[in-house]
Amino acid sequence: MTRIVAISGSRREASTTKTALRVALAAAADAGAETDLIDLGTVDLPLYHPDEDDQGDSERLKRRVREADGVLAGTPVYRGSYSSTFKNFHDFCGSHEYEDTAVGLLATAGGGSYGGTLEHLRSTFRNVHAWVVPHEVGIRGASSEIDDDGRIPDDDLRGRTERLGRVVTEHAERLRG
Repeated sequence: MTRIVAISGSRREASTTKTALRVALAAAADAGAETDLIDLGTVDLPLYHPDEDDQGDSERLKRRVREADGVLAGTPVYRGSYSSTFKNFHDFCGSHEYEDTAVGLLATAGGGSYGGTLEHLRSTFRNVHAWVVPHEVGIRGASSEIDDDGRIPDDDLRGRTERLGRVVTEHAERLRG
C-alpha cells in the first residue's frame, strides 16, 4: 500500500496548516493510501546539531518520512518563508529520507502572500532529491478560509487541497512502481 505522511510545520494547537493537511490526507486515503501526520508542534525535536546523531525524536521521525512513498509538507508563512519549526525538522532530513519520494507543498498565510514560501520549500526539497509535484496549495487569509470544525467551506479551495492529496498519492504510486 502507498504510504503518505503529512508534516505540519506549525506549533499552534488550532493550526490552519494542520487542518488543511488533514483535508489533503483524507483525499489521499480516499485514493487508497495509508496516511500519517507528523505534528511538529507535539514532538521532542531540539535544534539541529550536525555533530549529534540522535536528538530527541529525530530518528523516529526521520524513519516515518523514509518509509513514506509520498510527503505532504505544510507550513505557515512566517516572514515570507517557512516556519523555523519546519526548517529545524527539514535540517534533520536529507536525500536518504526524500530520494524518489513524491512531495506536495502547502502554505497557509495569515495575509495574502505565500509564493515565496512555496518557492523556498520547492528549492529545499529538490536539493534533497525529492520529486516535488507541480500542484501546490497556498491559502491566503487561512484563518478565514478554514472553519472551527476543520473544514474548508470554499469549494474551489477545498478541491485544490484535496487534489494535492490525490496528486501526491498518484505520483508516489508511480515512483514505487
